[in-house]
Amino acid sequence: MSSMFGKPRASGERPPQSPLPECNVAILGCRGAGKSALTVKFLTKRFISEYDPNLEDTYSSEELVDQQPVLLKVMDTADQDGPGNCERYLCWASAFLVVYSIDDRKSFEGCQRYLEVLALHAQGCQHPCPVLLLGNKLDMEQYRQVPSAEGMSLASRFGCLFHEVSACQDFSRVQHVFHEAVREVRRQAEWNLPVRPLFISEERPCPTMTTPVALPTHHSLATCTFNTLSTVNYKEIPSVAQAKLVTVKSSRAQSKRKAPTLTLLKGFKIF
Repeated sequence: MSSMFGKPRASGERPPQSPLPECNVAILGCRGAGKSALTVKFLTKRFISEYDPNLEDTYSSEELVDQQPVLLKVMDTADQDGPGNCERYLCWASAFLVVYSIDDRKSFEGCQRYLEVLALHAQGCQHPCPVLLLGNKLDMEQYRQVPSAEGMSLASRFGCLFHEVSACQDFSRVQHVFHEAVREVRRQAEWNLPVRPLFISEERPCPTMTTPVALPTHHSLATCTFNTLSTVNYKEIPSVAQAKLVTVKSSRAQSKRKAPTLTLLKGFKIF
């Protein structure tokens, strides 16, 4: 079934030694929330209203998000009335879309259980996965049972993003939600990068050398001489708790222009 909706890779576009980065998105929610309709809309731009509620599958699509290619894999889960056998997607997904239908309060109450499961799972993870709460069937506004304010309040309580879309009508908003999941995964990865120490260079003049240094001659090359002017000494910036701000004058004060005033970390000079 993956071949029905997945977008095949074009041969020859990319060398095999440089695979695309992958992002795995699991779509969670109670039966009837529109998970499959959202998946098909994103992959094919088409709306199909009838699905087998017991069918679960994973699809893949090559996407360009913010001018960066990514292989987006989507798991359309088939939970019936709430979270069940969660390990199959908790350990697989990089991000989660929790979906409810705005015209069905029961589906909204059911998605809260998914958010609780994800929050409990995040407590045991070193790097929690992003979660997006999604109110679907915006085209059924006249039958709305869940106000937008309730959706935003629930999302705020669990610290996740909130969107309302219509799998029936608006492809661009559906696509935006899936791409936003990719962006959140990228942001999470950037935050988890190890912090490298920051260094600042301070030039110190060396003692004047009265005799130029001659380089040895090799292979009939001409002899070269040089004078050492200065060396660069790298110092690690002190931690935030130890750093103090001081105001110093630039050495350009000797020029006719007024010297600028700069704020630097204490213990370092400007040349």
